[in-house]
Amino acid sequence: MNKVVKNAEEATKDIADNMVLALGGFGLCGIPENCIASLVKKGVKGLTCISNNAGVDDFGIGLMLQNRQVKKMISSYVGENAEFERQMLTGELEVDLIPQGTLATRLLAAGYGMPAIFTPAGVGTEIANGKEVRNFNGKDYLMEHAFDPDFAIVKAWKGDTHGNLIFNQTARNFNPLVAMSGKITIAEVEELVPAGELNPDHIHVPGIYVHRIFKGENYEKRIEQRTVRKK
Repeated sequence: MNKVVKNAEEATKDIADNMVLALGGFGLCGIPENCIASLVKKGVKGLTCISNNAGVDDFGIGLMLQNRQVKKMISSYVGENAEFERQMLTGELEVDLIPQGTLATRLLAAGYGMPAIFTPAGVGTEIANGKEVRNFNGKDYLMEHAFDPDFAIVKAWKGDTHGNLIFNQTARNFNPLVAMSGKITIAEVEELVPAGELNPDHIHVPGIYVHRIFKGENYEKRIEQRTVRKK
């Protein structure tokens, strides 16, 4: 049951070219910084990344974009990442922009073992091209397939040696859904404690979804846009 690995390098050692990765985070909050740094160092190429956004130019998935490691982004938001925007507009990067709720629910479906979901989001738009539409109770719904990532990578505030995870406030964001979705799920945490130390009522992701866990280090925890009141 002990799922602890030494560091990000050991956790990501078998992530290879052309794999599909799901990564937690929202904006710059709750990003698995250590694992992303390890992937940049490894230089794996041709990745498909499922994530709400791609960080910024010099942080988060943006680092992998700069290194030309990502061939496709499946996201809801381009955000403040100028390199993401540039690669998308020049055709260097394949981008699948989908509604945020659809992104979340396709991750959830993967965790629940459901092959597909039906959603009204996207019906009658370009998103529906080539996809099945069914009518339920007089309303059209678009069928979307569950994601099937090879690896899911998340960052939590606290975890135990069995892989149970607790997230801190808004850093929870997409992380629990991502953690549920992967064939293999890697969790990096700020605090790693022995099994049994976490209050079961406070756990956001049970360890059954997590395969590898390690204590991260040197977290920047950047803020994407800081607005303060004038003195």
